[in-house]
Amino acid sequence: MDTPDPDAVPARLAALPSWLITQTALRAGRLVSDGLAAVDARGYHFRLLATLDEFGPASQATLGRRSGIHVSDVVAALNELAERDLVERAPDPADRRRNVVTVTPAGRRQLRRLEKQLAAVQDELLAPLSPAERDQLTGLLARVLTHHTRRSG
Repeated sequence: MDTPDPDAVPARLAALPSWLITQTALRAGRLVSDGLAAVDARGYHFRLLATLDEFGPASQATLGRRSGIHVSDVVAALNELAERDLVERAPDPADRRRNVVTVTPAGRRQLRRLEKQLAAVQDELLAPLSPAERDQLTGLLARVLTHHTRRSG
């Protein structure tokens, strides 16, 4: 998809919040992807490590629900994390047919590295905004997302 020249976009299009959010999301996605690739990681890695760190050990299905990642993608990303000893899988004592995934100490260290990398990406993305404006934008976007998530969920 071509990036539109901001000076050549019709005013009625540039005035639509949905268009602005979409264009910003595309750029944010590229910045995050490039930033994480620079440290040999992907967005799914961060999401899974952060979910495990915050909520503790979980099944693959639970990780998918909590992180918003489709279960087939969860398995592939967990395989990558397990190969790097960032997570461990063990049979669930309550149901031996399913695995429980746990973040390792190395996984927690990697999570901290990814958080630093993502902080730099956020700074780049939000460079034109003051700290107060960044907080305000984050709050407003969270409110819009929460509203629509609750309506459709």
